[in-house]
Amino acid sequence: MDISGKLVELLPEQSGQGKTGNTWRKRSFIIETISDQYPKRICIDAWADKVDFIQNLPIGTEVSVSFDLESREFNGKWYTNVKAWKIERKGGDSQPSSYNSSLPKLEDMPPPPEITDDLPF
Repeated sequence: MDISGKLVELLPEQSGQGKTGNTWRKRSFIIETISDQYPKRICIDAWADKVDFIQNLPIGTEVSVSFDLESREFNGKWYTNVKAWKIERKGGDSQPSSYNSSLPKLEDMPPPPEITDDLPF
């Protein structure tokens, strides 16, 4: 699913350690839809490397978020999470320059090897 809107609030970062010993990071943020007749505010969770991206965006930035919805039951009550898997700044880069500065640019990479079709069918 996808949604677009304006970043209106960043909630405090949360972190912890899982049962397997791995550490995790999460930061929730609020966007407000701007294309609807009646704007809605939605709380979305950013995990791991998405935390670095979202915390570098200024409030008021227009973003497009691809997300998954997941609900779970606990003690007879249902809880729904909105987990971002892709966050893009509208009208600009999908990531700030400091975020991907260590990655090589596509034009600097060597061309892929030529693929030959050796299949007998």
